[in-house]
Amino acid sequence: MNQTAPQHRYEILDGLRGVAALMVILYHFGEGFATSPVDQFMNHGYLAVDFFFVLSGFVIGYAYDGRMASGRLSAGGFMLRRVIRLHPMVILSVVLGAVAYIIQGCVQWDGTPVPLPYLIGALALGLFLIPTLPAAGVEVRGNGEMFPLNGPSWSLFFEYIGSILYAVWLNRLGRRALAVVTALSGMGLAAILIGNLSGYYHLGVGWTMADYGFIGGFLRLSFSFSAGLLMSRCIRPREIRGAFWICSALIVALLSVPYVTPDGAPSVLNAIYDGICTLLVFPAIVWIGACGRTTDRASTATCAILGELSYPVYIVHYPLMYLFYSWLWTGGYGFNEAWPVCIGIFAAILILAWTAMRYYDTPVRAYLTRRLTASRK
Repeated sequence: MNQTAPQHRYEILDGLRGVAALMVILYHFGEGFATSPVDQFMNHGYLAVDFFFVLSGFVIGYAYDGRMASGRLSAGGFMLRRVIRLHPMVILSVVLGAVAYIIQGCVQWDGTPVPLPYLIGALALGLFLIPTLPAAGVEVRGNGEMFPLNGPSWSLFFEYIGSILYAVWLNRLGRRALAVVTALSGMGLAAILIGNLSGYYHLGVGWTMADYGFIGGFLRLSFSFSAGLLMSRCIRPREIRGAFWICSALIVALLSVPYVTPDGAPSVLNAIYDGICTLLVFPAIVWIGACGRTTDRASTATCAILGELSYPVYIVHYPLMYLFYSWLWTGGYGFNEAWPVCIGIFAAILILAWTAMRYYDTPVRAYLTRRLTASRK
């Protein structure tokens, strides 16, 4: 990509990020009614994270490669910008998670009471995005989550890892070397799929430190982030009409596919499906989205709204999901009884995300940017 050309904003990619974030919410609703990954509706919603990583690599490469190569931006300056962009909402989400946990009664999922110091410890770790260890007292929900007060923080943990790798190493690699990194990461990702790392032949790994979750999460980041970064350096934009709607339909369809199995048992066919989506289709969707342009006010406005809400929706929705799961499982409700509540919570998530963005995240990031980055490379 020509780094001297005027940069523009990829509105369609912003919009696609929002579409994927909404699909994550629907996927997490499905978790409340599922007995295993095999019978969960919106079954492949977890793959939205891999799509996010491709987008992240592409956008970071496009926005920062030129400045990093010319010395106009240092590794420290880049990381400061990433912290300002990501961390205010991380902090808010963990605080909301602690509030939700207190409302639930400060107990693990099996009803075991949790002492207050453990909750305080979990809150402190979450604020600094430090993962908890399996079976530690601060793993307050008792199911092995890296971030028990806000489970989706795990992907932000890996996002930070990707940013650090970009700042100190990946930005220096040429296309060929980056292609090698991408290929090796892809082979590793394929290996954990076919090798059934998760136990269900799927890519829904990364939330836990145990059971190879860290390895799985890192490989998900490594391939998708590197692939996006490589694409940002190689893409030659073409005019693709209707790119936003084409890509949105693909994302919704791909993430909605039921678990792929011929007999209702965990199947390698599902691993193949996950691999095709992650290794081939998601990079293709990002390429199509990057080649397209919004050509009317409705599409432009839709992409702008979805883009603005995408990160807040993703990072703050799960504390409300914790409360939903507690209500659902305690009462033993089925979907026919719970769907009106699902609609209400979905609306509440959107309102919470917009409020957090408008009155907290945007002004805090603007303040930090003025104070911390004005005179720093």
